[in-house]
Amino acid sequence: MKQARVLNSMEMKRLLAVIEAGNHPVRNRVAIMLSYLAGLRVGEIAQLKVSDIYENCTSVREQILLPAGYTKGNDARLVFVSKKLKKELTTYQSSSVFPNKPTAPLLTTQKRTSFSPNTLCQLFGERYKRAGIDGASSHSGRRSFITKMAHNGISPKVIMTLAGHKHLGTTQRYIDVNDEMLKAAVEVI
Repeated sequence: MKQARVLNSMEMKRLLAVIEAGNHPVRNRVAIMLSYLAGLRVGEIAQLKVSDIYENCTSVREQILLPAGYTKGNDARLVFVSKKLKKELTTYQSSSVFPNKPTAPLLTTQKRTSFSPNTLCQLFGERYKRAGIDGASSHSGRRSFITKMAHNGISPKVIMTLAGHKHLGTTQRYIDVNDEMLKAAVEVI
């Protein structure tokens, strides 16, 4: 099976421009950023409640605890919130669409119901298509997150832990290798 495309910086800018010009830009942007900046799976994003992200609906948590029921492997895991993601989540919290109730779904549809993983997948796919990014899917943000860490020299064990993988081989399959990486590798010698 072909893997989801890893996004480069120009594609990400194009995607964010499409999101900004479309319906529900604040909600859609935070959904994409949870994938791209934290490596969350679309099913995990769909499960999130306001209290998972915000302390008393006011401040963004430093870490997000994903309960076992949210994750693919059915194992709870901690997701660390970067400064960039914290900024995105703070912007979302100050928006008029923020569901200011701890038990509410973090992201809601037009009908104010929680997204199913499938519906959120479709939303991601539509935005990638509008941005003209072939081969991108709801997994592209996650693959980009993992690949960017690997390209920046982060320990494979750290990446594996952040991704919530049990085996390093699984993490390695996510990492995209490109010509720039190969060229830089031979220049080390």
